Amino acid sequence: MNSKQQIDDFLAGAPHAVIGASTNREKYGNKVLRAYLQHGRPVHCVHPKESVIEGVPCVASIAALPSAVHGLSIITPPQITEQVVRDAASAGIRRLWMQPGAESPAALKLAAELGLSVIAGGPCLLVLLRFRDV
Repeated sequence: MNSKQQIDDFLAGAPHAVIGASTNREKYGNKVLRAYLQHGRPVHCVHPKESVIEGVPCVASIAALPSAVHGLSIITPPQITEQVVRDAASAGIRRLWMQPGAESPAALKLAAELGLSVIAGGPCLLVLLRFRDV
């Protein structure tokens, strides 16, 4: 699949989940969550300490997500992303979107070895969904 096909495939299904969501509206984890919400897309939050972000209930881990997730938006530091890839694969999540700055060579290699579809090093979800910071 080329990157446009991967993006189309990622956005075609639902629900999505955001790992790295933040209560701070200035952080990209919050903006990505709000981009999904602005488009009425079903979304889950993964955060180890928060219970609700932007009105969306949070779970502490990928394993605790309440339903099958179509795609996972990753907004974590690169050193954490490799474990996120492992956890996503274990949970059956096959589509990952590593937002700019979240990717690492080790995480990308692992995702390829696990046969996951990965969008990385390219467009930001915020641009493609035309996020409006309101």
